[in-house]
Amino acid sequence: MFVPIGDDNTRRQRFPFVVYLLLALNCYVWFLELGHGEEFLAMYAAVPFEISHGIDLVTTQYLSIRGESIPIVQAPGPSPIYLTLVTSMFMHASWMHIIGNMAYLLIFGDQIEDRLGHFKFLVFYLIAGVVAALAQIVTAPNSILPTVGASGAIAGVLGAYLILYPGNAVRVLLFNTIVALPAYTVLGIWVLMQVFGQLGSVGAHAPGVAYMAHLGGFAVGFVVSWFVRERYPRRAGR
Repeated sequence: MFVPIGDDNTRRQRFPFVVYLLLALNCYVWFLELGHGEEFLAMYAAVPFEISHGIDLVTTQYLSIRGESIPIVQAPGPSPIYLTLVTSMFMHASWMHIIGNMAYLLIFGDQIEDRLGHFKFLVFYLIAGVVAALAQIVTAPNSILPTVGASGAIAGVLGAYLILYPGNAVRVLLFNTIVALPAYTVLGIWVLMQVFGQLGSVGAHAPGVAYMAHLGGFAVGFVVSWFVRERYPRRAGR
């Protein structure tokens, strides 16, 4: 078990209200999902086939896996259908999915919001999420499997964190012990997990983790922060 549970934010100066706003919005949409069921998720998830072909699938499709026909629920989405690139990043597939994503957002997001400022952080987060979704779609443009989750946007936050706060202490639950490790170690391990996960998922047709979205989002955060790190330097005392 290797789970980040906190970081050193004692020098943070801004209250991260955008992080908490995103947390609240994700939780609100999650409870909407619980109340409205699978069709609601199908309406606002990003479906690679819909994005790559500009077509809104409105009826149940069928996917053949190992000779078995599996129904994939589809429903009318927003117009234009490309809006699902945004709506999908506020939706999740399970309790563990949303809990894990929101934990990472709370741990790492406040530092990036503190560095960039509220509005720029929000724009950065949304761009990272959209690019992450597109990265996943490029790998399987004809897939009818819905993709959901804030993981891609949060991966962008992690990429930015690695550049802007590489040596910051991150507390990690390692089996039954809490240890403090530098961010570059924690995030380096996370990147390796995504790379090996993507390599292991090549050719898979069943629903699973969108590793390519994670890597795409992380790349956005890494590259953007590399160019803005001098423009948004740490303030005095940081």
